[in-house]
Amino acid sequence: MKSIFQRETRMASKAKTIGGTDGTQPGTAVEESERLLQSTHEQQIRNRAYEIYRQRGAESGYEVEDWLQAEREVTTQSSN
Repeated sequence: MKSIFQRETRMASKAKTIGGTDGTQPGTAVEESERLLQSTHEQQIRNRAYEIYRQRGAESGYEVEDWLQAEREVTTQSSN
């Protein structure tokens, strides 16, 4: 099973390929704002997934479940 970091890195590489833009070129203010919001949202999920992992006793093997639960919780909080 791949780690969350490996999956995120692979997903980021795919996004760059699909988007077809060079990551070093500056985007519009709207694009930069969206990227920042997405980055913040992902960091919130990452932090919550880690909290869930720690609450479960730091037992490995549940990375996907932890991530999905964290994603649901963070998404629900941000929509309220």
